[in-house]
Amino acid sequence: MLQAVNRPKGLVVLLVVVLVRALLLPWYPLMDTTEARYGEMARLMVETGNWVTPLFDYGVPFWGKPPLHTWMSASSILAFGSNEFAVRFPHWLAAVLVLACVGYFAKRLRLPIVPILIILASTVVFTISAGAVMTDMALTLGLTLAMVGFYLCWQGDKPWGYAGFVGLAIGLLAKGPVALVLFGIGSGLWLLWQYGPIKVWRQLWQRVPLLGGVGLMLAIALPWYAIAERATPGFINYFIVGEHWSRFVDSGWQGDLYGSAHDEVRGTIWWYFVIAALPWSLFLPRALYKIINEPKQVEAIEELPKGLASYLVCWMIAPMVLFTFAGNILPAYVLPGIPGVALLLGFAWRNSRLPGLHSIALSIPLLLIATVIVLNFGPGKDKSERWLLAQRSESLPTYYWQHQPFSARFYSAGQADKIQSLAEVKSSDFYLVANNRLVKTEFADCEALANNKYRGLLKCRRN
Repeated sequence: MLQAVNRPKGLVVLLVVVLVRALLLPWYPLMDTTEARYGEMARLMVETGNWVTPLFDYGVPFWGKPPLHTWMSASSILAFGSNEFAVRFPHWLAAVLVLACVGYFAKRLRLPIVPILIILASTVVFTISAGAVMTDMALTLGLTLAMVGFYLCWQGDKPWGYAGFVGLAIGLLAKGPVALVLFGIGSGLWLLWQYGPIKVWRQLWQRVPLLGGVGLMLAIALPWYAIAERATPGFINYFIVGEHWSRFVDSGWQGDLYGSAHDEVRGTIWWYFVIAALPWSLFLPRALYKIINEPKQVEAIEELPKGLASYLVCWMIAPMVLFTFAGNILPAYVLPGIPGVALLLGFAWRNSRLPGLHSIALSIPLLLIATVIVLNFGPGKDKSERWLLAQRSESLPTYYWQHQPFSARFYSAGQADKIQSLAEVKSSDFYLVANNRLVKTEFADCEALANNKYRGLLKCRRN
């Protein structure tokens, strides 16, 4: 069996991949816009004490996503302070929990545990998301628990059915109803594949605790939705209709309150998957070939559950099926299917060694270290306000001229204000951050202290 091959070495490789990601968490700034936005929302949650509705800005509710990711980062801020490590650490922990869930699943199915976890941990999108301040790892944790729970329940371990519904509740609090849709596609395609449309419903009622499971899921997730709508009326309509329908069917949707909709060519999500699942997506054609051409009696001899390979395929492709005809997409949307990729490759090579497994996996943390070094010497200054704000003294107030990035709010702890006119300034001496093209024209009387690619830091005095 593959798990018996070089297992101590494999454990070392796995630890290196996972721990390097953790050690790098504090060593690069929060980038605009995604990480800085969600990091600032967590900081605002702690500052304002509003744990019901995440805030986009002071007094401005954020209706775009449920609060689980914000709760995670905000709780960590309470423990570790307002810094990069604090807001990222819970998402790394969520990644570790995904690994633990997948490892348990592999053990139950007698698949190679360590190689599967190495593949999962070193996949590009998983590595990046394991510690990024985003919603996607929390969603992936919920969906992984749901997919594992459903399959084990289907095989006769009914308590795992309830665990699956807990996973769906996590998904509802992480990203909303899209979690139910992703799960429905992954499990539904497999059920139709294995049993056809007629037998499915009878089998579902017999094998899955539908009533108790749905009740448990709603008991966990529904109270927040009700409380959030009561706290800020209009949330349900915007979130359910806008974010889960208009956002995807209308690429030019004008109702987005928090940014602009993307407009990618339909089907682009499959290309995103190939890139995001590197380096292991390159092995998928060979894996599928091995599985399809494997003698049918092999699974029976190994006593593997019926339809396992097809279940893993459906799990893997669920995000791409959902977003094939959507134009408003991001590469991270494929992340919930990546555990299926790792398990599928482990299934295909369960009786042999995946070529180059350890060396390929170790290249990922090396690339990550190199990326962090590059970020700190270049792009980190331009895509985050951390460096620019560090060039000033906190004894004077700081103002941003007409535009203020999210990272400016985070790194100034909400003290840097956005202004439209110098008449709003109350202090005689102050710092002003403005677009570089205005520094030598509109604000030539101010002293230029530092600048990045887009903005300059000025020290000004009122006449």
